[in-house]
Amino acid sequence: MKRIAIFASGSGTNAQKIIEYFSTSKEIVVDSLWSNNENAYALIRAEKLGIETFTFESDEFYRSNEILDRLYDHRIDMIVLAGFLWLVPRNLTELFTVINIHPALLPKYGGKGMFGVNVHKAVLASKDKESGITIHQVNQDYDKGKIIFQATCPILPKDTPETLAARIHELEYQHYPRVIEEVLLSEEDDD
Repeated sequence: MKRIAIFASGSGTNAQKIIEYFSTSKEIVVDSLWSNNENAYALIRAEKLGIETFTFESDEFYRSNEILDRLYDHRIDMIVLAGFLWLVPRNLTELFTVINIHPALLPKYGGKGMFGVNVHKAVLASKDKESGITIHQVNQDYDKGKIIFQATCPILPKDTPETLAARIHELEYQHYPRVIEEVLLSEEDDD
C-alpha cells in the first residue's frame, strides 16, 4: 500500500478531492494532511474525512529533521502539495517524490508570489488565448521542477480572475488525483 502525505496551507478543496478519490483505493491511501497554518480549513476537511492532521512551524520545517522523521515514521511514499505555499526544503525533495499543481501553464506565470488569484490576473493581463494547470515535480525553485502533466482551457472574452479560477479548479479536481495515482503506481513498476 502506497502512502501519501498532503501538505496544504489554505482551504483544502484539492486536498479533499484527493482524499475522496483514494478513499476506496486498494493500492494507495492518504495517510495524513500537514499544514503550516493552524487555521487552514484543509485541516477541518481532512479531519471530517478521517485523515490524521499535523501542523508545524517554520523552524520544524526548515531547521530540523523533525518533519522528515515523522514522515518516515508514517512510511510516506509521496508528498503531494495542495495549495501549500512554502518552498519545500532539500531534505524532503531529495528523499521523497514531491509533486505540486500550479494553476497556469508553466513555465509561464510561475515563481514566488504566483499563486491563487495573482496567477489568473497575470494570465488575463497577458491576453493569452488559453490557460490551464501544470502538475510538476518539486525541486528547490518555485515552479521549476520537471513537468509531469498539463491540461488547458480557453480564456473567454468576458473572463474575470474568478471565472477563470473556477474553470481551472475543475481541471485540478479532474486531473490531479489521477496523475498522483499514475505517478505512484509507475514508481511501483520501477522498484
